[in-house]
Amino acid sequence: MSTPYQDAQRAGQDAVRAVILDCAITLLVAEGSAALTVRRIAAEVGSSTKVLYTMFGGKEGLLDALYREGFARLRRAQEQVPHGEEPLAYLTALGRAYRERAIAEPAYYRVMFEHPVPGFRPGAEALALADGAFDASVAAVEACMAAGVFRPGDAHEVSKLFWAATHGAVSLELAGHFAPADAGPRYEALMAALGRAFGAGAPTTDRRAD
Repeated sequence: MSTPYQDAQRAGQDAVRAVILDCAITLLVAEGSAALTVRRIAAEVGSSTKVLYTMFGGKEGLLDALYREGFARLRRAQEQVPHGEEPLAYLTALGRAYRERAIAEPAYYRVMFEHPVPGFRPGAEALALADGAFDASVAAVEACMAAGVFRPGDAHEVSKLFWAATHGAVSLELAGHFAPADAGPRYEALMAALGRAFGAGAPTTDRRAD
């Protein structure tokens, strides 16, 4: 019987990397950061420790890879959202993709935003990659402003405010504070309220978004 590592080998290096990362994040959530050792992960996937050291350079590199992978998956999910002709509808769809990705892979969401491993902090390059995962959101806000749907302003700042609000709702949902039946409609209501808040006819109370 083949191991997960051997199965992934037949699919290529990217598949091997994904198997290792998925194993690592499963261990992290199930057993905590103490379980996240190169030896334990290698045993779980059926590879040598040398494979992990070659690919990630050790535990710190593995954590950095988990952080990057979470944002890479978010970016790929957002790239699959159809643009359509209405920029606000596209921005709203990006918000839905954000929630769907978090619900589908809450373990990665924890690594991205909750610092579950004491002492680990992503470096400047990883943080820049994370910030780039929201390029589509910034572009959608810019399109809303160009179309007159939103009042003119700083698209990056407005995108950050959208992120802050939707992230809060998703975090509360994942923590169990929103009942499953309420979470979806509540999220939709939040995004609609955000759209109205930055609409061309809405009053401005904070000049930083202008």
